[in-house]
Amino acid sequence: MTVSVDKSILSDLPLIVRVLSSGGDARIRLDAATGLNRYHSAPRPGDLLAFASSTANDISAAAFAQVERRLEAIGEAPSGAVYGEALEALRGRIRAAYGLPGDVAVVFAPSGTDLEYVALACLAGRAPGGTHNILLGADEVGSGCIHSAHGRYFAEQTALGVPTRAGEPVPGLEGVLVDLIDIPVRDSDGRVRPSREIADGMARGIETARAQGRHTLVHVVHGSKTGLILPALDDIDRLQAAHPEDATFAIDACQARITGAAVRDYLERGAIVFATGSKFMGGPPFSGFALVPAGAAAAAPALPPGLETIFRRAEWPALWPGAERLEDSANAGLLLRLEASIFELERFQRLAPAEVERVILAFHAAVRAEIVDRTPARRVAPYPPGEREEADTHPIEMRTLSTLDLSGMGSGASTFEDAQKWHKALLAYGVRLGQPVKCVRLASGDWGATLRIGLAMWQIVERAEMADQALAESFADDMARVREALEAVTA
Repeated sequence: MTVSVDKSILSDLPLIVRVLSSGGDARIRLDAATGLNRYHSAPRPGDLLAFASSTANDISAAAFAQVERRLEAIGEAPSGAVYGEALEALRGRIRAAYGLPGDVAVVFAPSGTDLEYVALACLAGRAPGGTHNILLGADEVGSGCIHSAHGRYFAEQTALGVPTRAGEPVPGLEGVLVDLIDIPVRDSDGRVRPSREIADGMARGIETARAQGRHTLVHVVHGSKTGLILPALDDIDRLQAAHPEDATFAIDACQARITGAAVRDYLERGAIVFATGSKFMGGPPFSGFALVPAGAAAAAPALPPGLETIFRRAEWPALWPGAERLEDSANAGLLLRLEASIFELERFQRLAPAEVERVILAFHAAVRAEIVDRTPARRVAPYPPGEREEADTHPIEMRTLSTLDLSGMGSGASTFEDAQKWHKALLAYGVRLGQPVKCVRLASGDWGATLRIGLAMWQIVERAEMADQALAESFADDMARVREALEAVTA
């Protein structure tokens, strides 16, 4: 494998940055003028004040040093065998970090969007009528997932460098007859819908699919773009009890704001869990992995032929049917991005829960004191109206992300499009936040302005060493800078 990059863009950058920017689709490429990708980040430690873990991270200095050591060990063009050994070691580290049994299969992917193909591959041929895919909250998951959830390509090129066209079927998945419906997690006014209401909609979809001879893939969101967990575990149990043979569950935990206990709860219910390394974990964009319970992996058919254009052999477990047909090469960029992510996951998991909570609550308090209490900004509730107590049972990691409604800032009622401009304009003030999300409805019917502010694992690890007063002052200083930048760009 050789690193394929545009030398006019990357020739002056260190080798490690060039490798970390390789082995993905167009979203990973660095711009010639800025040296940043389309998310305004790059795979090297940055000088910006970045609280953008809901979109894309700058790699920490510690993880960057770890990746440099790993690159020196494997070289920029490792063999397929070396790649396979390295990914197998990462499988063991992921299982250890989450406390999982050794029979949980781990499938690696170039991005979270590609993980959808893993679930579809597990269900290929399950029912004569094909697969009925229920995607939850399309506005609150990655936009490319609409294509991949249909079994279609979502970009102009895969991580293998194969030219494709967004929207075209992946060979072998077109026979799955994927029929996708989207169940919104918010109503027309942007309010979160109750878990039971969402689960009832899923039940109707499963029953319709069964009548058509189809098996249903049901998506659960554990940590959406605005921190939602829907439907609740008891509603999942109710659905499984009513439809034990007709539905398989996929857990979209791609933000990685999930505890090991929650991962185990889902896997014990036979669900496939998706996670990425580039959000809360803090690794550089893009990388992903699917955790497949032993039963689902054992029942999986041979991989559809079109996955040969997307995945390499070592990215699937060695005994997976059809994996032997995949290209036996290496993706050094993906390996190093995964290395950075799992390095951060391991550091985070070594922290005592009380220390994690102490840092997160200090962050939460600073966002309120410096931004919410001092500007027209308000927090968007990550729970249905009247269910705050239920939200308090969510994992503490959910409080690492605040979605800010900024529609009261600027002149008049500010819109989603205003927020898109502000998101980019903040860079000139040395600040980067998470991209806007359509979750606030204005009286005009337009979507209101939002931005997201969130921690990454490495930011918690590094601040856990601080005493209480220093911790509070540190976050207060940072949030004051964010506030001043927001006031400047919205003036």
